[in-house]
Amino acid sequence: MGKASETESTSCFLYRRIVIKVGTNVLTAGTDRLDLEVMAGLVGQIARMHERGLEIILVSSGAIAAGRHQLSRTRKVQGIPRKQVLAAVGQSRLMQAWDQLFSWHGITVAQTLLSRGDVDDRVHYLNARNTLLALLEIRAIPIVNENDVVAIDEIRGARFGDNDYLSALVANLVDADLLVMLTDTGGLFTADPGRDPEAVLIPFVERIDSTVEAMAGGSRSGRGTGGMATKIKAARLASTSGVAAIIAPGKNNGVLLEIIDGARVGTFFAPATSRLEGRKRWMLSGLGRKGEIVVDSGAAAALREQGRSLLSAGVTQVNGSFERGDIVAVLDGDGHPLAYGIANYSAADLSTIKGRRSEQIAQLLSSGYGPEVIHRNNLVLAE
Repeated sequence: MGKASETESTSCFLYRRIVIKVGTNVLTAGTDRLDLEVMAGLVGQIARMHERGLEIILVSSGAIAAGRHQLSRTRKVQGIPRKQVLAAVGQSRLMQAWDQLFSWHGITVAQTLLSRGDVDDRVHYLNARNTLLALLEIRAIPIVNENDVVAIDEIRGARFGDNDYLSALVANLVDADLLVMLTDTGGLFTADPGRDPEAVLIPFVERIDSTVEAMAGGSRSGRGTGGMATKIKAARLASTSGVAAIIAPGKNNGVLLEIIDGARVGTFFAPATSRLEGRKRWMLSGLGRKGEIVVDSGAAAALREQGRSLLSAGVTQVNGSFERGDIVAVLDGDGHPLAYGIANYSAADLSTIKGRRSEQIAQLLSSGYGPEVIHRNNLVLAE
């Protein structure tokens, strides 16, 4: 196989921010309804992780299954929008279950519905990132689900494989350390363990190549819309973003606690690069760079020597036409590149607020996005 190994350990990784994806087959335990006992077990584990200071984002499937069970008592829904109706009915019941279970542990949860457009659009991307990071900062647990009510392509499985791929996008969005995909299988096997009794679990994958993809196949199982192939696709995205990924058996009690304690569980996918290097290459590549921001000597020193965010007061000139969310270069007074980052304001708005104090932004613009022109988390110093 070449790129997979059984001699590696996950214990060398330190996980602080973790995205956990739970599929429909896990949440229903193979039945036609949400299994509250299974959900309570998962919540108990996550609560203990939360107590240890870890930041958790839960990507949860199950809305369509919950809606299907509810509507089966009345009448069946027919036609094109059938699954959208099921999702609309089931989403509130899914969130009600999570909210009640987490409240027993004194943990606040926050529903976050995302569609592919929220990730593709630069402004929506920034807004989603800022919201999720703010929720983590106040020690809430965001519960993310795909907005199936409006996402026709995603329900049909044409773009997202259930919530697998979305979970990898979320992990990339918030710079997670680890993505855990809980499934009804034990991980990636050399063959389908349901059909081949000689199938062997692969505990470690160094790099996802065609051989690994071939093992995953393309089959789906149970009531979920994803399969092992979609999980490998998600693991590849996470890996190339510098995020470690694990496919683990969701039915095993204590599996999440075992993972964060460094135990070898399921299949571990090593990150292909560090998260920092991945962001650096993206920003420093200059791909999609739309403009330049010139700063004074004080701002230059704050960026270079103190690791600060760029504020409007330090901006002296704005070059080019760019929008909020675009990549821009930050130059010193002599035109030398200082850094590259994601602009929090458009060129037009920045031209209005440049040189002004942060507290003046709200008076000068109809809508403000905070005091930072470029937040330090979205800025990389030029090498």
